[in-house]
Order: sequence, then structure tokens, then C-alpha cells
Amino acid sequence: MLNESALTLINPQNGNLAFKYMAFEDNSHFDHIQRNNYFSLIWITSGAGKLKADFEEYDFEENSLFAFSPYQPYMFSVETSVKGIAINFHSEFFCIYKHHKEVSSHGVLFNNIYHPPFVKVDESTAATFKMLCEQIKTEMQNPALAQHELLVSYLKILLITAARLKTQQQPEVNEIVTGYKEPFILQKLKDAIEANFRIKHSPSDYAGMLYISPKALAKITKAHFNKTLSSLINERIIIEAKRELYLTNKTVKEIAYELGYEDEYYFSRFFKINADVSPQLYRETVGHARATA
Repeated sequence: MLNESALTLINPQNGNLAFKYMAFEDNSHFDHIQRNNYFSLIWITSGAGKLKADFEEYDFEENSLFAFSPYQPYMFSVETSVKGIAINFHSEFFCIYKHHKEVSSHGVLFNNIYHPPFVKVDESTAATFKMLCEQIKTEMQNPALAQHELLVSYLKILLITAARLKTQQQPEVNEIVTGYKEPFILQKLKDAIEANFRIKHSPSDYAGMLYISPKALAKITKAHFNKTLSSLINERIIIEAKRELYLTNKTVKEIAYELGYEDEYYFSRFFKINADVSPQLYRETVGHARATA
């Protein structure tokens, strides 16, 4: 534990952050690029500014809740002083993939590159969040029997409440996660792309994983995303390539190889077609900020 405003649990087996509650009263924690190995929920209770995440920029106001996945790059620039609460948790503490059916946050709050990573918190939800945060804070200040189980319970309620709010505010997200056949297939497709985009680049690969014909999957994808399956795969590869160019000093050849391209020049052409600029020029014009990572 650090102090009253920052309470931390560490995994004793490996020293990783397991769970952290932090109240903040300025932007000093988030005014440079974050790329953490844990999930983050950040509730801005007062203040306004801009969020940069995955090379998109969004305006935000007070009572906005942000959700970031491990290694997702983001930073805030503020227009007025900000205050809020951050809750960080490692997948070893609570795995949203394993508990997807319970909390419905995977693909809604987290790991969804197709929708903004935040929701507007209404008055009723703010009261719920405040109560949960106080309970989390109290439990961390006064640990007792079954602390992990109790903190996970509070976290689950927080995630479920936030996921419900996001599906209310962004109905298109709800279409993807509801249970009827086509949207369920699309959620499975997004999960498959997330897990395999570094090694599988062909639409037929994903059709095979989902036991559906390439033609049928292409029709569903076009109807719901208004994009081809190839476009979805390419977008995910380009996002990862931009992250690496932006945040690391890896060579283009190294990045290409990690993304499944043995031919650096083929990858460079692929990148330029999809990003309208060469990898090297992208790094030179945008990647200067990686020094602040």
C-alpha cells in the first residue's frame, strides 16, 4: 500500500501489479503515453480535455469513464483541471476473457477497436460507482479474510454496470454482443482476429475457424460493419504496426516479421496502401512521441 489515495496489491509470486485503486487530482499520471500490462478503468469525475488512444482523438467532459486494455497506448491532455479515480487490474487478478459470460465486458469495454473507449456516466451510475469505489477503498485499507474474492465481486459489479451503460449509449455495440446468430459470429470473428492477426491474414483462415463459408462471412461482415473482412484484418494489422512504429525503436523489418511478413518490402507496400504513408515516413512524422512512452 502506498497512501490513502493510492492503494496497491502486488502478486507475491512475480511482483506484478495485481490490483490498484488510485484517486487523482491532476493529470500528471496520464499526461504522457501509457502502455501498461494491465487493464485500466479511469473515471474522470471533474474536468475536461482530449484523449488520444490508438491514434484517434476524442473530446471528453466530466463524468466520463474510460476503459483501456493491456498495452493499449493512450494519454490525456486537459483543458481544465481534472480529478477522478483509476482502477487497474492484471489479468492474473481477474481475467475478463475467462469471465466474459459473467461480466460481458470483453468486446464491449475492452478489446474493441471499432468504438470509442469511453462512456458518459449518468447521475444514477455515478452514485453506484462512488459506492463501489468506497467499498473497494475500505477493503484495501482494512484487508480481511477472502479479500481477493470480495474485491473481484466489487470489480464485477463495476464492469457489468459500465458494460450495460455502454450498450445503452452505443446501441451498435449491443448488436454485436447480443445472442442471435449473426452478431454472435461477428463477436467470435473479432476475438479470432485479435488472437491471430499476427499470423493469419487471409479471410478464408477466419471463415474456417468459425465453420462458415467465406462468402457467407463476407456478407455478414459487410452488412454489419460496411467493410470487407480483408479490411477488418488489415485495420488490425495497421493499428499494431503504428503502435510499434510510434512507441518502439524496432526496425521496420523486425515489426514486419512480428506481424507475419517475412518480406520487409512487401510489408512496406502493404502499410503504405493502407495508411497512405510509408512506415519510415510515418515514424519520422508521428513516432517522435515514442520517446515519452
